[in-house]
Amino acid sequence: MTSTLQLHAVSLRVADLARSLKFYVGQLGFVAVESTPTSAALATSPGGPALLTLIEDRSAQPAPREAAGLFHAALLLPGHAALGAWLRHAVNAGVSFDGFSDHGVSEALYFHDPEGNGLEFYADRPRDAWPFDQAGQLAMGSDPIDLEKLLADAAPANASPLAGARWGHLHLRVTSLDRSDAYYRRTLGLTLMQDSFAGARFLAADGYHHHLGLNIWGRPRQAQPANALGLAEATFARTGPAGDERFTDPDGIHVRLLASPSLP
Repeated sequence: MTSTLQLHAVSLRVADLARSLKFYVGQLGFVAVESTPTSAALATSPGGPALLTLIEDRSAQPAPREAAGLFHAALLLPGHAALGAWLRHAVNAGVSFDGFSDHGVSEALYFHDPEGNGLEFYADRPRDAWPFDQAGQLAMGSDPIDLEKLLADAAPANASPLAGARWGHLHLRVTSLDRSDAYYRRTLGLTLMQDSFAGARFLAADGYHHHLGLNIWGRPRQAQPANALGLAEATFARTGPAGDERFTDPDGIHVRLLASPSLP
């Protein structure tokens, strides 16, 4: 299916750029394509587009635990074998994982960066294998992954362990599911794919399982503070004529929407 919307880039505000680079480049396998003393733009392979920008702000403070903000940013790898190869690389690099889930639509690996930002690296299953309930709604679950098989099926080692990867979706903690659901349907043109998880909704374009997850787990009670550490901006790309919009959602989360002639 032709894509009309994708999560294109993520910007994180960090307290310690050197520490973050050691993690993202040295352990995860990103490649620095541009840098200044206080920022770095990272790609998933040499010469690739910048997908992740790290912005150092030593005066910024962590957001309060009860604030809305990033739950995780999810990087989509090219397939099962590529995910297995990256997992092997990550284990050898000393990455610590929070969990592993087979969602039916995908296999997902969860962890955090040194500043507590949630990350998911995942690979999709073929669309014709995605589970749906009797009402026709997507039925993502959360089952264990066979890690031994994932590693056994891994592709050969690559000098660029994230080659071919791009952002797949964004998952946010919000203060109101109804309000955020309506906001992102209106601004990004998303539709509801699943709402059977308590306290969460999953929205997408093009019949994808989700480009955006929303949850109220932990009961966030306030907007993300301006200039807090964590998610600085999320950029989505949408097919269409030239255009560049920036907006702030009801929870203080900054979003950019770029027009693109086509998407992979």
